[in-house]
Parts: sequence; structure tokens; C-alpha cells
Amino acid sequence: MKRHLAKGMKDRNTTEYLLDARGLFCPEPVMLLHKKIREIAEGEVLVLIATDPSTSRDVPKFCHFLGHELLSSSENEKTFRYSIRKATTD
Repeated sequence: MKRHLAKGMKDRNTTEYLLDARGLFCPEPVMLLHKKIREIAEGEVLVLIATDPSTSRDVPKFCHFLGHELLSSSENEKTFRYSIRKATTD
């Protein structure tokens, strides 16, 4: 399964990145999320797309423990989508 980080514009003020973790199983989606979120700037948004149901438990915990903001989460036809804003160090 191909995984990538693509950059696109959500609006004038927010850069949004996409991490495709479809077809991967625990712990790989969260491990990739942890790596990729380090690569983006504070306040930017990373969208994770995954098919592993355990992400519905793991991603909110990841955000809570590391201080990132889980902007949204949804499930559609066994695909999970999470929008996460990287924490700032203020």
C-alpha cells in the first residue's frame, strides 16, 4: 500500500497535509502519524486516512497525551478520517 505526505491548501491561513495509512494495522498508523506530525509546523493540520478500526481509539489518545487538537474524526465505509492540528509550544 502506498503511503504519502501531500501538501495542499485548506484556506488562506491553514496548510493541510495528508497522511494515507490505508491498509496498515496497529501500530503502524499511529507510528507514521507521530513521525509526520514532527515534520509539520505548529498550528498546521494533518489529515490521517486509515482503515484500521483501532485508530478510533489510538488517535484521540495520541492527541490527548501529546497536546495536539483533534479537530474532527469520521468514519465512512470502513475508512477513518482524522484532522489534527499540531500543538503549539506557547
